[in-house]
Amino acid sequence: MKKLLALLLAAVMAFSLAACGEKPAETAPPDDASTETPADNPADPSADADPLAEIIEAAKAEGELVVYGSCEEEYLAAACENFQKLYGINVTYQRLSTGEVQAKIEEENGNPSADVWFGGTTDPYNVCAMEGLLEPYQAVNASHLLGDQYKDKDGYWYGIYKGILGIMVNKDELARLNIEAPKDWQDLLKPEYKGLIWLSNYNTAGTAKLVINTMIQKYGHDEGIQYLTDLDKNIEVYTKSGSGPSKNVGTGECVVGIGFLHDGIAQIVDNGYENIELVIPSSGTSFEIGATAIFKGSAHPNAAKLWIEYALSPECVELGAKNGSYQFLVIDNAEQPSQAKEFGLDPENVMDYDFEDAKQNITTYVEEVMKALGGGDDRFKTE
Repeated sequence: MKKLLALLLAAVMAFSLAACGEKPAETAPPDDASTETPADNPADPSADADPLAEIIEAAKAEGELVVYGSCEEEYLAAACENFQKLYGINVTYQRLSTGEVQAKIEEENGNPSADVWFGGTTDPYNVCAMEGLLEPYQAVNASHLLGDQYKDKDGYWYGIYKGILGIMVNKDELARLNIEAPKDWQDLLKPEYKGLIWLSNYNTAGTAKLVINTMIQKYGHDEGIQYLTDLDKNIEVYTKSGSGPSKNVGTGECVVGIGFLHDGIAQIVDNGYENIELVIPSSGTSFEIGATAIFKGSAHPNAAKLWIEYALSPECVELGAKNGSYQFLVIDNAEQPSQAKEFGLDPENVMDYDFEDAKQNITTYVEEVMKALGGGDDRFKTE
């Protein structure tokens, strides 16, 4: 009996010791462990550091910025005024078509009269980049772009919006003339549209350069130039700016306009021209990427860099829809303008545009088109 009790007591003690030995192994942290996370450590300021702080201070020290804008003047003015308000940097600006900016910067050849370029299609930007007239910059806010197609791979320009190319018509005038609205690009070659079509000038407007690239990519080189030659027979006016046709459709002075459909939306929404109909070509269309860039040799390089960061922010791009510019935005933290979708525009329903071909060849293509048109006439004068 005593032997049995002794054995039971020994077993109980062994169980107790084993249980006591397990608990510390489960709960005690290693001697060198810390429960403090990096976010709780006030000695590590990396989470709160502003990556733009140095640029902001350097830009403020320069105190000046000069902007050439190829977007619409209302948007340009709002963007510049807001930048000045945010940073206390004095901003002067001038609205010029992309072709005018390109010509001006080429003439100045590395001694630019402005610091940055804002808005307008990328084809002229690419020409200036290849000519060594733009300054590359690796923007922090470029991380918010929706895709790599919205920036130059070497940082020469960054996209801020996307616009759809199309056709705008005055419904009242077409009804008076008993003519149906065109449904596709080829319809514009029909004889009933002779003298009714407006397009921007190939020499001055990035929009017109996009039209050239679109037709060459759509139909092939020779066929594309032939299309533009045939189209010329029906064109009444070539405007200096890409938005020129849209501004005259509502009044009826222009019956059929070729340009960006967001410009037509502005005429309907802001100016009340409900007689305008937007036509998305049935066989497909192309698009622009509106860009921003720094001019090489900028007098205010830090203010220019800060402008690029600002242009890639909601604080800037959302001003577009508040100032008559209804393009689709290309950064992920900005609110898209509702008006574009309300009119049936889809930023993804576009052709696969070859930006590299446009970049390499647009200067040659413009020369070829103008030669095919016999060197042009008074309609192509830029003065």
